[in-house]
Amino acid sequence: MYKLEELISIAKRENNIKRNYLIVNKFQGKHVPVNPQDTFCLFEDLSNILKGKYLKENILIIGFAETATAIGAYLAVKLNTYCIQTTRENIDKAQYLFFSETHSHAVQQKIVKNHIDGIINKIDRIIFAEDEITTGNTILNAINKINETYGKKLKFSVISILNAMNNDNIKEYSKRKIDIYYILKINNEKYPEIAEKYYADGKYVSADENDYKINVNYTEFKNRVDTRCLTTGSEIIDSFEKFYHEWKNKFDFEKNKKILILGTEEFMFLPLYIGSKLKNAGCDVKCHATTRSPIDVSQSTDYILNSRYELVSLYDDNRKTFIYNLDKYDRVYIITDAYSLSRKGLNTIINALCTCGNKDIDVIRWC
Repeated sequence: MYKLEELISIAKRENNIKRNYLIVNKFQGKHVPVNPQDTFCLFEDLSNILKGKYLKENILIIGFAETATAIGAYLAVKLNTYCIQTTRENIDKAQYLFFSETHSHAVQQKIVKNHIDGIINKIDRIIFAEDEITTGNTILNAINKINETYGKKLKFSVISILNAMNNDNIKEYSKRKIDIYYILKINNEKYPEIAEKYYADGKYVSADENDYKINVNYTEFKNRVDTRCLTTGSEIIDSFEKFYHEWKNKFDFEKNKKILILGTEEFMFLPLYIGSKLKNAGCDVKCHATTRSPIDVSQSTDYILNSRYELVSLYDDNRKTFIYNLDKYDRVYIITDAYSLSRKGLNTIINALCTCGNKDIDVIRWC
């Protein structure tokens, strides 16, 4: 059983009047560096909650961008179900179901509709996977859109690491016969007050778009499986195994080396998977990912985020992203699925790594 203070910390969103706090999960592999095996232990505990349920139903798992994409895909692998994630990216030739996430810095969420169209008559239940549910309104928005679009009597469930829903929220879900599963029930009433007490006096580093001054190895691996599009758990794990086989043939890595595997925005699961493989091989591995979330950083010793590096997105020159709590490593692997790698974005992320003393950097694009 997890203790709440061991699992999460409260951070302060930057200039967000809708919700001033952000729950930072210490094991999720997003905002802070984490041992990827700890991440997978957490995800495994989630999957165990669903084990043995819905055995006679065909299931689609939908993981929420940006932070729960890996959760959704992991559950699909363990349960061998259909899988898709919400996204804020633009997918070639896609039509979308749009819905809103009103508290977020990026309100619009979408799912690739033409992929759902192809299986809507094959599935009995949709399970939404999240890291944290506060009111459940975003998921209700998605359910309403699906029901409105297809008019099919589907069953729905929700699974999350944390659940902060109040009694009224839970009653609404019960009335609509939506099953709710989670690891920890939390009370978030004091979180705005906790966040507000911190000063934004941490280390802020602006984006440096100048060409980087070190040699960086760039590699492309083929046969990407994109969970923004419809796939299955077996397709995901097969593609990951092929990726790792190619990885072993390409890279030499020494045991006991301090290694960072860095994912990008919605793309978290494969970097965590490779990190876990390297951890099993005896390397000292940490994983985390870039994010769209602008969060204040503080010098306070009890505050989880101390340094923030502004970046240009690898996916879009016009998008600002961030990476938190960078450190110095013996080797850094940036693994991304950006469709067309932004030169400005690449410059900013490598320059950010260089400011921490990192010199041995590889960029791998899965395409």
